[in-house]
Amino acid sequence: MGARRRSRSGGFTYLSLIILLAIIGLVTASALKLGSVIQRSRAEQELLDIGAAFSDALKSYADATPAGLPPQPPSLKELLKDPRFPGTRRHLRQLFVDPMTGKAEWGIVYLGDKVGVLAVYSLSTAKPVKIGNFPARYSGFESKNHISDWKFAMALAGPEPTLMTGPQPQVSAKAVEQPQTASPSAPTAPIPPAPPAPPAETPPAPPLAPEEPQLPKGPDTPEPPPVPQE
Repeated sequence: MGARRRSRSGGFTYLSLIILLAIIGLVTASALKLGSVIQRSRAEQELLDIGAAFSDALKSYADATPAGLPPQPPSLKELLKDPRFPGTRRHLRQLFVDPMTGKAEWGIVYLGDKVGVLAVYSLSTAKPVKIGNFPARYSGFESKNHISDWKFAMALAGPEPTLMTGPQPQVSAKAVEQPQTASPSAPTAPIPPAPPAPPAETPPAPPLAPEEPQLPKGPDTPEPPPVPQE
């Protein structure tokens, strides 16, 4: 009986140990996954900060462009040292390392056939952890499927425009006429009042017949004869 009890208790202890190890494994796996998500989220935030530096550098280069020259740099090297000026002029302090790939290699969106740099993006094709709640300048990044879809273009006052890396359709240069409407804020000229209507002419009153003069009656004035009655 004692040996049987010891065997049964040993079986329960072994089963409890297996369950405990399974729970520890699940907790460890969840912790590793959570740590990986947190690490990816930090890397994506760092990528956004680096992308903002690229956007500001492209705008700085465009603002400093002399008349008659293209506002886009031929490559990223011109952002580190602008060759258009005799002295050392930098728009970007260093060529950053991509936190998603660990390499200082970036994808570039060119204007035409590699005429000038329009935007910079990461070469990572991973699915982003952050899919919403972006700053206003990156409102176009929401619901993107890959990190490489985050294109960092020249910083603008409004939301960042959508860039096209493929062939773009030709747009006709024919102007479209639109009816012009008055601006609601433009002052309107007062309408002059209508001139008053002339008064209706009334016909002149007919002249009064002159009254016959009456002779004063005195004691010597004869009375008129009576009118005979028929």
